[in-house]
Amino acid sequence: MKNILYVLIFLGSLQPLFSQEKYTLSGTITDVSSNETLIGVSILFPELNDGVVTNSYGFYSITLPEGTYKVQVSYLGYKDVIETIELNKDIRKNIALSTSLEQLDEIVIEEKVERVRIRKPQMSVNALTSETIKSIPVVLGEADVIKAILLLPGVTSAGEGASGFNVRGGAADQNLILLDEATIFNSSHLFGFFSVFNPDAIKDLKLYKGGIPARYGGRVSSVLDIYQKEGNSKKTKVTGGIGAVASRLLVEGPIVEDKAAFLFGGRASYAHLFLPLFDIDNKAYFYDLNTKINYKINDNNSLYLSGYFGRDLFSVSDSFKNVYGNAVGNFRWNHIFSDKLFSNASLIYSDYYYGLDLDFVGFEWNSGINNINIKYDLTHYLNDKMKIYSGINNLYYTFNPGKIQPNGPDSGIIEEQLVKKYANEFAAYVDVEHKLSQNLTVEYGLRFSNFTRLGQDEVNIYSNDQPVSFDPFLLIYQSEDPIGVDTSFSRGDKLATYNALEPRIAASYAFNDDTSIKASYTRLVQYLHLLSNTSSPTPLDIWTPSGQYAAPQQLDQYAIGYFKNLEIENSEYTIETEAFYKDIDGRIDYIDGAQLIANEAIEQVILQGEARAYGLEFLLRKNDGKFKGFLAYTLSKSEQRTPGRTSEELGINRGQWYNTPYDKTHDISMNLNYELSDKWKFGSNFLFQTGQPTNFPVGQFEFQGIVIPTYGPRNEQRLPNYHRLDLSATLTPEKNKNRSWQSEWVFSIYNAYNRRNAASINFRQNAETGNNEAVRTAIFGIIPAVTYNFKF
Repeated sequence: MKNILYVLIFLGSLQPLFSQEKYTLSGTITDVSSNETLIGVSILFPELNDGVVTNSYGFYSITLPEGTYKVQVSYLGYKDVIETIELNKDIRKNIALSTSLEQLDEIVIEEKVERVRIRKPQMSVNALTSETIKSIPVVLGEADVIKAILLLPGVTSAGEGASGFNVRGGAADQNLILLDEATIFNSSHLFGFFSVFNPDAIKDLKLYKGGIPARYGGRVSSVLDIYQKEGNSKKTKVTGGIGAVASRLLVEGPIVEDKAAFLFGGRASYAHLFLPLFDIDNKAYFYDLNTKINYKINDNNSLYLSGYFGRDLFSVSDSFKNVYGNAVGNFRWNHIFSDKLFSNASLIYSDYYYGLDLDFVGFEWNSGINNINIKYDLTHYLNDKMKIYSGINNLYYTFNPGKIQPNGPDSGIIEEQLVKKYANEFAAYVDVEHKLSQNLTVEYGLRFSNFTRLGQDEVNIYSNDQPVSFDPFLLIYQSEDPIGVDTSFSRGDKLATYNALEPRIAASYAFNDDTSIKASYTRLVQYLHLLSNTSSPTPLDIWTPSGQYAAPQQLDQYAIGYFKNLEIENSEYTIETEAFYKDIDGRIDYIDGAQLIANEAIEQVILQGEARAYGLEFLLRKNDGKFKGFLAYTLSKSEQRTPGRTSEELGINRGQWYNTPYDKTHDISMNLNYELSDKWKFGSNFLFQTGQPTNFPVGQFEFQGIVIPTYGPRNEQRLPNYHRLDLSATLTPEKNKNRSWQSEWVFSIYNAYNRRNAASINFRQNAETGNNEAVRTAIFGIIPAVTYNFKF
């Protein structure tokens, strides 16, 4: 694979020697009013049917034959810039774009799909316009990018009030979530009711479901890559909103005009303040802070310092308190070596903390995971046919599975620190985007990753090196007690080492400017495992590294798709269809009766098997006009199995395939938006999903007067199908046009027809009749909300 890469790169580098003189046009695209760099701006050359887009830092570079060209710079929400450029030498040209409308700052997910995108090999990256995000009705009226992502094909959740999201039949812990390049280990506030991302602070967001570039690694399902805004270096601006349960405020402005800027944003919920009025002593609230400082040293060097801090608190009277949240920071240096070579160096810190105070039993519990990441990336715009991405990064992990300590002098609890775990993950990659012909473009790359489980204070020793045994008489798996403990390891020792090559390739064949087919193959390796026996992550779930008894997960994903732009009655439509197949080795499964909480020897309750998912995705979008929207449909299957390790063992679920907790056969979502006038806009979305797999009792028996239920194969039953309708109306006052204070009112109704979707179904014995009965638990009914947004 390496030899093929070197040959292709070498051949590409020879191309300029046998063609006419070529020159490079490069520069940075910014917002004229804020000086903020813009990601994903299209720089198009219509006469050549060619173009380029700005990278994650607003930089672009393209090499073309000598000549005079018309260049069009396009970005959603901004006025197009069209110029004629005489390219007879290398030119550095920075361009500032102005917004097409004076409107509230919005979340920009990705630019509208331009014609040139048809020819790009990148696939499995869905996009929503900023207007769509803003108009999507959500629970409690708070704009939420994660809830918007759930409308996309191939993306689901475990239900209302569930944290995380599932992509193409993958688990929530298989998603890599990045905020300014720093890892976010828990993306939810209030156990899934909100995401941790303040919509006012977000600059760009992309979700990769497949065909993932080689610069990403460490997770086997998807990458959610989010960048915060950099701050306005022209003038001070304030943006905010007041909602029913939470409010937010963001301030940005210049430190040194046109050279340095700051951004500070805060968000907090306050519904708990009203609970005492109803004689309720419980609390549930969150707050988070977003910060960023940037300094432009000169045209070739820029520095960025960004951070995020968030906390959730949930308490029941004075007897129980739960605190958890993320803290991340990133110091970045962008350097432009030449008009063809761009670099980014980053020093990143990420931390996830979980704390529990159980006053009624007299102890506190603290756990978490943190890492330090050093990374360096290069982008080389080699010539007009080839672009090369390369880089290295190194992550050092510390895992704290839990520390127990007394919370008072009379507690009676003895302080105990569960054994901390340590690991190091190194990766190097090269990724090439290669235009082989006018119609055929490929992107191929290779990622090398190395994971080392480092020494720790204590390591259990097991008979036959097997922490889990199989009882051939009872036909069950059992935890084995260690026969000893090895305390001889130092931090620099290696308990286990894994190496992996992760090839990636994607190709696009364009029949014309409006139609193309694309295909991709992706191999990904994940070295971290989230220990959870629930259908969605909870703050109590613990991350653990691969090691002697847990190999990494490895995915092979294949995808093929058909993409078409249509124009019907002067309106633009986009059709995207993709079929995918995913195969995963090393997926963790749990023996029956596994205890995960405060388990210092987690290897005693886990086995490893395999998983697979396959499906068909369809997305139809109407991209312009007063009436916009999209329809998404996914038909898919997600399964896993854990066969016996030997011919005598039965395995989990007798070694048979069974539905994962996030298997959804049918997933339909529809979003519609209508702009009645400059004053009124309306939005709606409808969702339908096949019910979540679960286990119901299939029988019972009585033992010493106690009725004990019995269960069949895993996840054989399902909850009722999930569906709901949400509505919204946005009122923009006419007086906005004549003053600096801009505002709007957003009225929303979540679950408009009051569907009682089942979060779970529990079985119990009726106290009066003695009969068994099923009880449905629903999180939300109909919820109206009002939000006031403003900026000045």
